[in-house]
Amino acid sequence: MDEIEYMRHAIRLARQGCGWVNPNPLVGAVIVKDGKIIGQGCHRKCGELHAERDALANCQTSTAGATLYVTLEPCCHYGRTPPCTQAIIESGISRVVVGSSDPNPLAAGKGIGILRSHGIEVIENVAGDECGKLNESFFHYIQNRTPYVVMKYAMTMDGKIATRTGESQWITSSAARHRVHEDRHRYSAIMVGAGTVLTDDPMLTCRLENSRNPLRIICDTSLRTPLQAKIVTTTDTAPTLIATAITDTNRHRPYLDAGCEVMVLPQKDYHIDLNSLMQRLGEKQVDSILLEGGGTLNWSALQSGIVNKVQTYIAPKLFGGSGKTPVEGIGVDDLEEAFLLGKPVITWVGEDILLESEVIQCLQES
Repeated sequence: MDEIEYMRHAIRLARQGCGWVNPNPLVGAVIVKDGKIIGQGCHRKCGELHAERDALANCQTSTAGATLYVTLEPCCHYGRTPPCTQAIIESGISRVVVGSSDPNPLAAGKGIGILRSHGIEVIENVAGDECGKLNESFFHYIQNRTPYVVMKYAMTMDGKIATRTGESQWITSSAARHRVHEDRHRYSAIMVGAGTVLTDDPMLTCRLENSRNPLRIICDTSLRTPLQAKIVTTTDTAPTLIATAITDTNRHRPYLDAGCEVMVLPQKDYHIDLNSLMQRLGEKQVDSILLEGGGTLNWSALQSGIVNKVQTYIAPKLFGGSGKTPVEGIGVDDLEEAFLLGKPVITWVGEDILLESEVIQCLQES
């Protein structure tokens, strides 16, 4: 194996922590000596060993003179665990190959600097793009202190998310729905509007084995979520947060009694201020959100500038007529006002196509 392959192996290890390490990054590590892997590990769960220490703990032979491949710059500060730079120095490892640097301005380059000051050779940016892609939500969160938001929707080839009668289950195949549940496990929270709750009465849980349920967020400006809604009555299964502009604590009480959290926010254009919501969620260490709202909430999210990525599942079907579309609202007036997306990554998911694009221009309202 060459250096790229060792790093790609570390990336595969890092993915084992998907959904469990938030708001920490996904990190994998491989220790190589005399052309053989003598230890490997990953950050498995928030609060547990970091990848470097996990790999060292799995070594059965001396690490003196070995090379460590790690997907992210080793930490150099005390948190829930001691700094990994200390463990690397004490291990006798003589060479460290790093995939991507730490994006935190308070720590960037410091871990690498400490290793070099102790005579350890450090090689940077090996499979850097792949390692960076691994932690796109963490990088955004650590730099902005707001969640990384992925706007996801499924539509037909003629751009409809429901029939003219409102029927929408299921547009895509079981393979696509499985992929969505993988993302529900991966991201910290899932967010919808009150309209989706009223129309579909969804559970918004992850229905995969050995998975975790995301925090369920309802954007409900006027507090019209039914108390009998599944998302309200199942707080013992997954947490529910209702974001509203209603300040009357008597209106809050039934939801609080049901186990929900109620977050009061200011209004903007007759809806809750989504930017304020993102700030508050960031303070709660919610690092990522899967936005599964309808066309109205999707438009508001784009207008507010909170969307970082768009996931579009396209089913080989046609509905025609006046069915709903993924992004509604008032729409833009001119071509120059369009929300611009990056070149999409195209993936076949069963019989459906998934397009994933980064938002590169998302104009906020003045």
